[in-house]
Parts: sequence; structure tokens; C-alpha cells
Amino acid sequence: MSKPKRPIATQAPEDSLLPSFAGAQQFDLEVVQGPLLGGRYRSSDLRTGLGSHAANAFVLADPTVSRFHCELALEERGLRVRDLGSSNGTLLDGVQVMDAYARSGSKLRLGNTVIQARIGSERGQLLLSEETAFGGLAGTSAAMRGVFWLLERAGRSDRTLLLEGETGTGKGAAALALHESGPRASGPFVVVDCSSVVSNLLEDDLFGHEAGAFTGATDSRAGAFERAQGGTVFLDEVGELPLELQPKLLRVLEARQIRRVGGTQDVEIDVRVIAATNRELRGMVNAGTFRADLYFRLAVLRVVLPPLRERLEDLPTLVESLLADLAQAFPRANALATPEFVQRLRRSVWPGNVRELRNYLERCLVLEQPLLPEALTARPMPAVDPRVPLAHARGQLIADFERKYVEAILDAHDGNVSSAARAAGVDRGWIYQLMRRHGLKAK
Repeated sequence: MSKPKRPIATQAPEDSLLPSFAGAQQFDLEVVQGPLLGGRYRSSDLRTGLGSHAANAFVLADPTVSRFHCELALEERGLRVRDLGSSNGTLLDGVQVMDAYARSGSKLRLGNTVIQARIGSERGQLLLSEETAFGGLAGTSAAMRGVFWLLERAGRSDRTLLLEGETGTGKGAAALALHESGPRASGPFVVVDCSSVVSNLLEDDLFGHEAGAFTGATDSRAGAFERAQGGTVFLDEVGELPLELQPKLLRVLEARQIRRVGGTQDVEIDVRVIAATNRELRGMVNAGTFRADLYFRLAVLRVVLPPLRERLEDLPTLVESLLADLAQAFPRANALATPEFVQRLRRSVWPGNVRELRNYLERCLVLEQPLLPEALTARPMPAVDPRVPLAHARGQLIADFERKYVEAILDAHDGNVSSAARAAGVDRGWIYQLMRRHGLKAK
């Protein structure tokens, strides 16, 4: 029996919406050295992109600044600075950083440009949805209600949309809810996982083929875009799309036409395209592994789904929602949601996000006990033996961490090495190397 779908929040006509607001602390940026000396910017969104390309919130006309250089976000811990794979790096108070927190008055160096950041006391306004759910997504935090506000409006549109976020944050659920809440809800919803097949087979999946196009192609076959006529194509993990296929996808987005493998005729298509990725596509644009023109065609609308560790206040709502979905198989599922149990869940950073949380709740229901996995329990620091040489002790500690980390991330991704490698931000071969080193086997 198929699981009943969670309702999508009821939406009023766009011109009659009265959204709620929430205060968000602001920060100011001032260029104190470089070609744009004296240039200023005041934050107006949760995330602020800095770079030389015009698509950034703060555009820096400096040839030593990458197109998408870094991103700033004001969080509880301070002003978070994330480098986006820039060519010259991002220096925070003289130290090169990839992901760090700045204080008020800190200076950022991007190429030849130096920017001073000041965190102000004024609070800007963020648009938030009145709803606490959108399709299969749930949350009461400002971060998620801001996402819902964007998704509600994107659902009414037919524009191409890019969903970004870590593995397990709900990008697939968001894409399905967008389809079901939009003007193409009666049409097909076709999913293509760009990471699951090799390049030549992926081209066939996307565009189809004509009979005789290659050995074994005895019949013609329609690809995803043709099968989705009148509906939506969801391109999952679009960051894995090979470079040689990117111009062909760009042509689809620009001309709304496809050509089957081995074909000579163009086929008109009428679909909405929703793409998702757990990769940082702007960094890939900087590195030349993802086309800038394709990125802009995909990111006509862009929604970032926050990781669970950044919205732990949503745990009660999420646990209630997930247990409601599991109640069909486990009639007494709701008995698990005690305040004490939910509070203990806050002790984990949940690297697999909502997907990991759901898997954990299901394990608890199967075992009929609200047991906390090892990943959630407090672990003491390892004992130090002063008789052991430093190099040997450090090597042993690193080896122990590597083994436990690889075990945990493979478990969070159900043994899928490719998915685990993407979440870890490393090459798949590195995961295999660590598995061999520590005698681990994939499920």
C-alpha cells in the first residue's frame, strides 16, 4: 500500500499574501583597500555572495577576485565566512580560511581587495511563511519558514529552479512538493539521478535514442525530457553532470529542444526543470568543472536547504512528522516522541541530516526501544600515554578517527560509497583507500 502524501500548505493568490516577518541581525562591509576603495554593502539576506561576477550580492571589480569568491552568513556563533574554491583564497585577519567565523571589525582579503566587516545592532526583516510544512518538509525555525516562503512562490512559477543542500536535507521531497503544488501537477514527474550512471548512458537517459544509434539499440526510446512532456524533470545531483553533457543540457534550457542519440531531428519539449545538488556549483564554476552559463540557467530561482545541525530547534516538529509517516508500519510510533528523548537527540550533529534522523527513528521502532546510537553519546577524550612517542600516538589517534569516521559516514549513507564521498567532500577513491587501510567493507 502506498504511503499517503503529506498535504502541501494551502496558498493564497500571490497578490493577497500577507507574509510574516522576523528580525535578522545585519552586517556592513566596507572596502578598505583595493580597486573599489570606499565601496560599501549592507546585508539584506541570510547569505551574501562576494565576487567579481555580477550575480553576487556584493560585486568586486577586481581581476584578482574570483567570479564567486566567498559567501558570508550571520549565524549565532558570529559572521560565518566560506570560501567558494577561489583562485587566490580568502584570508580572515591574515589567516587563509575555508570555513571560519569572523568577529565585528575583522578584515577579509580577497585577492587585492581588503574588506572590513562590522556586525551591527540593527535588525533587518526576513520574509517567512505562515506555514510549518511544505509537502514532506517540516520545520518551525526561521531558517525553514524562510525556505517555505521561497518554495511557496516557486511552486506557482514555471521557472527553472536549483535546490542546494547537503545529502539528506530533503531536496527530493522539496522537488516533488514543488511539482505537486504547481501548474504542472497533473503531468508526469520524472527523476534522473545524474550521479548513478556513466556519461554515455546518462545521455541516453536524458535524451533517448533512435533505433540503431548504438549496438543493441533495436528500438527507439524516449528520454526523460520527452517522457516528462507537460510535467517536471527533476535532475538530482546535477553537479555530477559530465562536462561533455553540460552544453546539451544548456541547449535544452535555452531552446526547449532535445535531439535523441543517433537522431537528426529536434524534438520540442514542454517541461519544467528542477535541479538539485549537494555540491558547491559556484566553486565548480571557479574551477572550470561546471559551466558558468549552465549554472545561471539552472539558478534562475535558487533555494538552499539548511542542514539539520543549523536548525536543531526543529527536532520536535521533525520527530512528530517522521513518526506520523512511520505510524502506518509501527502503530505505536508516537509513543517514542517523549520530550526527554527529543532533547537527547540534540546531542548529535546529524551528518546525514533528516534522512539519518528518519533511519535512526525507524531503528528505534524496530528494536522497540528509544536507544541512542553510539554517535549520539558523549565520548571521553582518549587517554594519553606519555611513554609513547608523540608521532606514534598522533598516528594512532588519526587512524582511529579515520576508521570511525568512514564507518559512520558509510552507515549514514546506507553503504553507498559515492554518496558518502560527496557528503565528506572527498573523492570516492579516497573513501575506498581508507576502507582498505582499515579493513572495512561496503554493505
